[in-house]
Amino acid sequence: MLRRLILVTGVGAAGVLVPGCGSSTPPAAQTAPTPPTGKTPGGAGDEAHGHKPGAHGGTLVSLGRDSYHAEAVFEKGGTVRLYMLGKDEARIQEVEVQDLTAYVTPDGATEADKMTLRAEPQPGDAKGKTSQFVAALPKDLVGKKVQVTVNNINVNGERFRIAFSNATAAGDHAGAEMPAKKGNDEEEKLFLSPGGAYTAADIEANGKTVPSVKFKGIRPAHDDNPKAGQKICPISKTLANPKFTWVIGGKTYEFCCTPCIEEFVDKAKEKPGEIKDPKDYVKQ
Repeated sequence: MLRRLILVTGVGAAGVLVPGCGSSTPPAAQTAPTPPTGKTPGGAGDEAHGHKPGAHGGTLVSLGRDSYHAEAVFEKGGTVRLYMLGKDEARIQEVEVQDLTAYVTPDGATEADKMTLRAEPQPGDAKGKTSQFVAALPKDLVGKKVQVTVNNINVNGERFRIAFSNATAAGDHAGAEMPAKKGNDEEEKLFLSPGGAYTAADIEANGKTVPSVKFKGIRPAHDDNPKAGQKICPISKTLANPKFTWVIGGKTYEFCCTPCIEEFVDKAKEKPGEIKDPKDYVKQ
């Protein structure tokens, strides 16, 4: 299962692009570089600082002195998405179509594997521009705690460096992978239409809205080690967060984050027989 990210930015030299996502360990010279501490030569600013969670369930980071922002998301199965945002974090930022060479370093390791974040324009992006980059983690690193470093991304002629991780001080959620985050249209279709065990009354009870809106600004805090008797997320089996609740079948369930709500509601609509009572989602 989603996604705990610690991100820092700056400037770095462009890496050598490679097709696909390699799973072999690169030579020592290709280990993930240490994040920079100075300013960019283009005057784009200082080190990045962390922000509140983004609309896709990831964590926001600033590029330069809040000139731009990015949101990095780890999805179930090892997919990594990087969404580009403007100075106003609610605005989409288009950048030049480009491939981003990323170095993926497992927790505690000193050598990195390479992967390539490729441009995957979202609907509405101008020709030759993109607001999203996508890659797949090397198979042997899926589900592990990793640090991802992009040495060079070009945004309106300025070059930045981005680094992010799928672990947070609040608890490790890397082992329980996040489900894929749905797009806005898909999210509205999922949550604002009844089906299976998910009813029109549930939609009313949830405020006729979607989780990314209802819980915007609430930071997930994942804990992989709930104690016996504590409520657990029906999807990740990590400690449930009472801030992330959703009504399904007239009953209130607690989750660890918004992407888990999506997966559970999807299951409630497609496979209602697999949905248990809230009292059954407790650590034994």
